[in-house]
Amino acid sequence: MAAIRIAPVTNEDRTTWTPLWQGYQRFYEVSLSDEVTETLWSRSLDPAEPVFAALAWDGAVALGLVHYLYHRNTWTVGNSCYLNDLFVLPEARGRGVGRALILHCHAEARAAGCETVYWHTHETNGTARALYDRIGRRSGFLHYAMTRMNGG
Repeated sequence: MAAIRIAPVTNEDRTTWTPLWQGYQRFYEVSLSDEVTETLWSRSLDPAEPVFAALAWDGAVALGLVHYLYHRNTWTVGNSCYLNDLFVLPEARGRGVGRALILHCHAEARAAGCETVYWHTHETNGTARALYDRIGRRSGFLHYAMTRMNGG
């Protein structure tokens, strides 16, 4: 097995990234619009946006993806980094790909001056939670959300 290489996405990675993004959506049983997908892709490539995407590679095969973004935080002077999406192909799980993607995100955020990296997962995602419990710490905060902010 070759070493896992993590690299930011480039324009040429679109056809490789798309099936991973679709796999992530299938895993969470959601179907996001083409507009959301196009917006995410373009933001990931726009140097003016605080949104980033990277792929995990084993040779010429992409095994997983990570999306993260930087934002202000009222509890710190420096920005925070929200690891928004993490996905590893089922056949590649258990090989350290998820850990490598998280550590890549952490290193990039640290280099950018972020003071913290945080993420969420669904409470039923036991496989991911086992990894997260080893490399992160649970904050104790519960996540709440409101949707349809456009009045619907």
